[in-house]
Amino acid sequence: MTRFFASLILTAVLAASAVPASAQTYPSGTIRILVGFGPGSTADTLARLVGKHMEQVFGQPVVVENRPGNSSMIAAETVARAAPDGYTLFMATVAQTLNPAQTKSGFDLARQMVPIALLGVVPNMLVAHPDVQVKSVKDLLALAKAKPESLTFGTSGAGTASHLAAELFNQKAGTKIVAVHYQGGSNQALTDLLAGRITLMFNVAATLAPHVKNQKLNALAMAQPKRAGIMPDLPTMDEAGMPGFDVGIWIGLLAPAGTPADIVDKLSKAANDALKTEAVIKAMQTQGIDALGGTPKEFEAFIRADSDKWIALLAAMKKD
Repeated sequence: MTRFFASLILTAVLAASAVPASAQTYPSGTIRILVGFGPGSTADTLARLVGKHMEQVFGQPVVVENRPGNSSMIAAETVARAAPDGYTLFMATVAQTLNPAQTKSGFDLARQMVPIALLGVVPNMLVAHPDVQVKSVKDLLALAKAKPESLTFGTSGAGTASHLAAELFNQKAGTKIVAVHYQGGSNQALTDLLAGRITLMFNVAATLAPHVKNQKLNALAMAQPKRAGIMPDLPTMDEAGMPGFDVGIWIGLLAPAGTPADIVDKLSKAANDALKTEAVIKAMQTQGIDALGGTPKEFEAFIRADSDKWIALLAAMKKD
């Protein structure tokens, strides 16, 4: 009997020693968060806010590294190849579902990385020049269908998020609003919108809000499922009669595929807790970012749905 219990104890000890040391002691060193955009970008700002909270929780340095290039895909691919030990993380954005859908690069965010937490979204808003005389999405749909191709969407360039937002609108609404592409980006498009040279635009709500307040533009809807903190009285596209329309610029934290579940859970808890702190909430509001949060599984489902949305839209655009 004594020999039997000794055998059980030995088995338990061996099983415990088989658990990776990283999962038991994590973190024991510096954590890096790679961002595919430059310092001061929204993704960079959020990475530093969440990273600072993680430092306090874990008692270890959290360093943000900026690796811009190829629409942030250089940073994404670097993290995807990193050791799955929880010490190299990635701050992803909608670019990681949008870019592969357009380029057919084979990069699969949900497969090559393990989601940690969907942190926030920068709301996009649909606005119209006052001369168009539409006050709601319902008004816009009626006008667009009565006068096909008479209205124009300003975009930041062919294939950009603002362009695909416009095409998604046309697809869901059955309209033929013409996309006008600006090589100079959203600033040039906004200049022409304010001057009345184009009629409509999807753009970051924080950028458009001052012009709406000054009555230089009419806000029609927030282009995401939930109302935005920056303009809580403005209805969403869902509420305006276009369900499932979501072109917000989401931001989330991920680790290389194969990272132990224990480590992912620790990181997810720390990230979600950061979104509840007063300092982080206020800083995000200042930047026009709405906090989201959620479990790794919820984030994984979100990524797959977002990727499928862009793939389906691009396939439909090729047929037209």
